[in-house]
Amino acid sequence: MKLFTLILVLTITLHSFQDSKAQNMQKTSPAVLNHIAVYVTNLEKSTDFYKNTFELNQIPEPFHDGRHTWFSLGAAGQLHLIQGAKGKGNFDKNEHLCFSVAAIDPFIEKLNASHIPYEDWGGAAHRITLRVDGIKQIYFQDPDGHWLEVNDDHK
Repeated sequence: MKLFTLILVLTITLHSFQDSKAQNMQKTSPAVLNHIAVYVTNLEKSTDFYKNTFELNQIPEPFHDGRHTWFSLGAAGQLHLIQGAKGKGNFDKNEHLCFSVAAIDPFIEKLNASHIPYEDWGGAAHRITLRVDGIKQIYFQDPDGHWLEVNDDHK
């Protein structure tokens, strides 16, 4: 009887340890961002916009159907542009993609040279938002109306 009790206690203890170990293993493997997909009306125009504005590296896409452009976002994943949106959207600024640059002023000069209007968070044209942590940020829209943030939180 003592042997049976000892085996039962060891089995329960080992099972609990394995459950705990499995939970800890799951916690150490969080999901990672693979890609962001942006639905666009004019693939060529949007491809040029993202390539030239952000100097993104275009990468091969597997579909070869003329409806997709893929860009590398480095360790963050990829940006996929997909042709097929029916028209320019009316998007909320709270839903935006954010890119960081080493310095905001040269980036603003680039926007100005390309005649791309920008604003601060409140919507004031040609203004920069200064966050409480000292990061500078601006907002503007891509050709389809998707909001974009650029900040100088480049590390």
